[in-house]
Amino acid sequence: MRRLIPAILLATLALGGCASDSGIGASPRATPAAPQGSAVAIGQPVMAGDLVLTPLAVKEDSRCAAGTQCIWAGRIVVSTRVTGTGWSETADLVAGEDMIVGGRTILLASALPERVAEREIAAGDYRFMFSAK
Repeated sequence: MRRLIPAILLATLALGGCASDSGIGASPRATPAAPQGSAVAIGQPVMAGDLVLTPLAVKEDSRCAAGTQCIWAGRIVVSTRVTGTGWSETADLVAGEDMIVGGRTILLASALPERVAEREIAAGDYRFMFSAK
């Protein structure tokens, strides 16, 4: 019996080392995803159908400032991690334009706040809404 206990303990430790975290799905330290339809900040995940979308960074914000006349309306491009069951991919989403990611149609539906002339928007002030079809 004395020899059996160390063998059981060793086997338990060895099997425990087989568990892995793929980085996809829930983990104790992961931020829970906001409910679908929520406006989220950079780094905050949100549900969109059965996907989790996480805005990572604003890559471009050339939108026309509110109250001004522009020749071109401009656009906002947001680098976004799209996570499904067993996969994850990063895509640059343009507000108002559908994009196919992982076989699913994703849309950056809105980005706030609107641009204001002569004022930069701090990264932490942005809020995004997404949808998935």
